[in-house]
Amino acid sequence: QVQLVESGGGLVQAGGSLRLSCAASGRSFSSYAMAWFRQAPGKEREFVATVSWSGGATNYASSVKGRFTISRDNAKNTVYLQMNSLKPEDTAVYYCAADRAWSTVPTTSGMDYWGKGRLVTVSS
Repeated sequence: QVQLVESGGGLVQAGGSLRLSCAASGRSFSSYAMAWFRQAPGKEREFVATVSWSGGATNYASSVKGRFTISRDNAKNTVYLQMNSLKPEDTAVYYCAADRAWSTVPTTSGMDYWGKGRLVTVSS
């Protein structure tokens, strides 16, 4: 069993930056590939970024590539999402998720564990 707790986020003006953190409890954090998803009001939950077990491989949705960076610290059981050059369309609830399998484009149905989400609001 893995429990995921997100922190960070909040309100920022367009062009600003925020960092999300996701702390994992339980054993074998390094056995899980990690991902961030987001869900905007009235929309489906969508993939944002993913990082492999060791952090050696990452992948991003085209909408955030070049602006967001995912990373992990296995010693701290934590995964991060650094968000720069934020746009109003980035406004959403952001979720951290874990999956034993690595996929370059993970799906919501394929993830094993989920956090409760953190709201990110980008004002214009």
